[in-house]
Amino acid sequence: MKKIIIVTGASSGMGIEFARELAKRPVDELWLVARRLDRLDRLAGELRALNSGLIIRTAATDIGGRVGGHIIGNLLAKAAENGGLFIDTLVNNAGFGTYGRFDTAGLDRQLDEIELNVTALTAITGTALPYMERGSRIINTASLAAFSAMGGFAVYAATKAFVLNFSLGLAAELEQKGIKVIALCPGSVDTEFSRVASEGVREKVAHGKPPAAVVRHCLSCLGHGKKIAIMSLKWRIKAFLPRFFGRYFTAKVTMYTEKRPSKSDIEK
Repeated sequence: MKKIIIVTGASSGMGIEFARELAKRPVDELWLVARRLDRLDRLAGELRALNSGLIIRTAATDIGGRVGGHIIGNLLAKAAENGGLFIDTLVNNAGFGTYGRFDTAGLDRQLDEIELNVTALTAITGTALPYMERGSRIINTASLAAFSAMGGFAVYAATKAFVLNFSLGLAAELEQKGIKVIALCPGSVDTEFSRVASEGVREKVAHGKPPAAVVRHCLSCLGHGKKIAIMSLKWRIKAFLPRFFGRYFTAKVTMYTEKRPSKSDIEK
């Protein structure tokens, strides 16, 4: 039976690091899914050099919305034609955020954010589950933002709250089947997330954690059966505080104390 790993959002940041770490597992194929073919090809070449026995497949495509489930479903069905197929690990890492107030940040962009962060993740998970069995693993990239409503980051925080709660509910449902599910909930990580979220206004976040360290911690937590991965003590404290102060209060505070520069604010 062919054993595979699927990583979405594999062209940058934590997606690249997940691919690097998971390429060390004893599987037959590693599938890298993202929009930017040049980056996927570069990563695939790197991984083939490190593990010549591993087949690397790339899919340069936009997986936003329900179509993401259809795309992955078609790839799985085709791959399963010549014998059985077993998904060892599914990493739902694709996603993005949008800085700025909901009423000025651009409705279409924020709806696309929901389609990728929520709809595609759900569709791909549902499509992949029939190919999973005892020992399979699902890693869903959520965020520290999942623990509170956030002013100036309203849609992103809401989408990641969905990912966190969906992951925990799914973990409970799949426990008897021996399928592990974990939600990765990082704070600031040194990736291109901020540049995308600000539409180029902010190049990087200050004091971002190395993505490789965040990924390794997540995989360690997964191996120990944890359901949520939060790497640093500071992040754990921030995740807890909304329970004490209340989510609305936290939303108000973050709107004024955690300013996120956005293109929409500059253009006002």
